[in-house]
Amino acid sequence: MAKDIIESVKEKIKGRNYRIVFPEGEDPRVLKAALRHKEEGYIVPILLGDHGQIQKTADKEEIKLGDIQIINPRYAEDFDELVEAFVERRKGKNTEEDGRYLLKNPNYYGVMMVQTGKADGMVSGATRPTGDTVRPALQIIKTKPGVHRTSGAMIMLGPNEERYLFADTAINITLQSHELAEVAIEAAKTAELFDIEPIVAMLSFSTRGSASSEEVHKVEEATKLAKEMAPNLRLDGEMQFDAAIAPEVAKQKAPDSDVAGKAKVFIFPSLEAANIGYKIGQRLGGYQALGPILQGLNKPVNDLSRGCNEEDVYKLALLTANQVDD
Repeated sequence: MAKDIIESVKEKIKGRNYRIVFPEGEDPRVLKAALRHKEEGYIVPILLGDHGQIQKTADKEEIKLGDIQIINPRYAEDFDELVEAFVERRKGKNTEEDGRYLLKNPNYYGVMMVQTGKADGMVSGATRPTGDTVRPALQIIKTKPGVHRTSGAMIMLGPNEERYLFADTAINITLQSHELAEVAIEAAKTAELFDIEPIVAMLSFSTRGSASSEEVHKVEEATKLAKEMAPNLRLDGEMQFDAAIAPEVAKQKAPDSDVAGKAKVFIFPSLEAANIGYKIGQRLGGYQALGPILQGLNKPVNDLSRGCNEEDVYKLALLTANQVDD
């Protein structure tokens, strides 16, 4: 029986004291999750926000703050230091005045904490749209060498401990073939990080040429490019979801594929398809969706859904800590 993913992550990060910053410290879901982490000790939580407002939230929820670290970016001792580092990082794209304005925003301040090593990762998005989390991350932390764009992956946990990864579920509305190939390679890396076997299916409404259209050709080309970019990666496509996951269907539709019927990582042809797909799995299939996890960044910053609950915040913080590269 596979070990629960959260328990596996806890074992990996235990004793490492990774510092995860939460820019939405005044939100009750975030506050409760951070306090839970403070008590358990697997990560070191840092809350951003107004001390008074955070205290009001704690009083309303009838919880005690204890000695959890709280920073108000507007009055932080290192504000000037981070503004200077921000301007240097932006290399002429922003002035000091810009920096002083932007770093009053907890997301920008939190990302600068991660960039300068004052925190190891950031979790945000409970009260703000995805762009508010991703924008400062792309401007400051930026993507890894060779990665041209970030993307979002969702870990899907089944009722019988099945474990899959879907991408891109969060960021890119449409992708060209070479971009889709890059997402597939990054998704395989993310899968390995969370003990999901990186067997990658490039999804379409066609399997091996059963249909012909511009959309199908895009996935065909992406599959070809991904194989060229990562020749040792177990990846195949284009294929329909049933051919990718069901061995009995794979025998009929793609009998010579070493991925069909065995896939664990599913690359969707568009954000529309991926978002609908993971929510169908979540609402009708009884799967738990963890994420989205942002792929391709130099340091871990992850985005919550505004419909998240305390448990989602708690778990995503652990997954974020597991992305820290020592």
